[in-house]
Amino acid sequence: MYDPFKRSRTNARKRMQRATKTAFGKLLTGTLPATAPAKRKAAKTTTPLAKMVTPKGKARPAASPRPKPAPKPPSTARARTTRPRGASFRSGLHRCEFGERAFKLYIPAVAKQSEGALPLVVMLHGCSQSPDDFARGTGMNVLAEEFGFLVLYPAQERKTQMFRCWSWYKRSDQTRGAGEPALLASLVRDVIARQGADLSRVYIAGLSAGASAALIVADAYPDIFAAVGAHSGLPVGAAHDEATAVVAMQHGAPGLRHIVPMPTICFHGSADRVVNPRNGRFIAMRALDPYSDLRKTEKTGHVPGGRTYVRTSHRIGRGRSFAEHWVVEGAGHAWSGGNAAGSFTDPTGPDASREMVRFFLRHRTTAKKRASIG
Repeated sequence: MYDPFKRSRTNARKRMQRATKTAFGKLLTGTLPATAPAKRKAAKTTTPLAKMVTPKGKARPAASPRPKPAPKPPSTARARTTRPRGASFRSGLHRCEFGERAFKLYIPAVAKQSEGALPLVVMLHGCSQSPDDFARGTGMNVLAEEFGFLVLYPAQERKTQMFRCWSWYKRSDQTRGAGEPALLASLVRDVIARQGADLSRVYIAGLSAGASAALIVADAYPDIFAAVGAHSGLPVGAAHDEATAVVAMQHGAPGLRHIVPMPTICFHGSADRVVNPRNGRFIAMRALDPYSDLRKTEKTGHVPGGRTYVRTSHRIGRGRSFAEHWVVEGAGHAWSGGNAAGSFTDPTGPDASREMVRFFLRHRTTAKKRASIG
């Protein structure tokens, strides 16, 4: 039967596909201003006569003032990237019924001196990134030496997603027991068993698509994870396909209501043009759904020589916070306080890695919770 709308639907679908590719392409390039190319050193044009001694009676030309040194970047940005003796950064491949994924695992040198089981932090990279790049940019391995924890970096493959984005926007990858959440949960359980990690102190964080996936995995597996960190991501349920993902990234989406409590810390740049900063507010709002009677406090701070930020915390009395929302003024789509050696980093912002670790280590899962859900 002749379909008069067939051509219109085909053209509309092609336009949507182009728009989707453009949006995901932006996730790769980010919105930080491009670094100006280094100027070539001007060739010396000084003539031999100019090298001669200044004649008597004539003053030498005044020397040009030296430029003031640039302000020092935050600690993570200037943290060393060399691996200390005794530490290891191993590659591996995990296979299970839900598929397979390559990964890298950082075991700090302090693990050899530790008497108890170490915490585990899972880090999900953003689009176009790799575990090595993400480790450099976030400086999480350096903090692992300081605080004593393992760091797991699962790797998304190009054959799975052409831009190496985690599939946070697909219905099939948004629930417990299926897709990428189940695959990542299987990987984490395997690492915990092999390394003897502390079951009560397992955490997950990510950037952009990795942040969105981290929120989904933490929400689906609260028996594994004690807290979650999201940087420049979107709330759980913000999209269910590529078309709605584009809309959510551009305009923001409230996502789905959370039922099980999950301590959450999120960062977002106020000038992020890839993932609308409204999504950071929605993440914080959804994190508060299961809680009641939390006291809200707000603090404005400034990084010396860097950016201003606003931190909103929700806590019981004066105790630990269960939800934190950091807005970094003027920052784009990049990891705040990161190391410039990695991609998608903003060294001038507050140290997101250190703040996440500080937040994480104040939360644990209980044996009762792990048994009741698992």
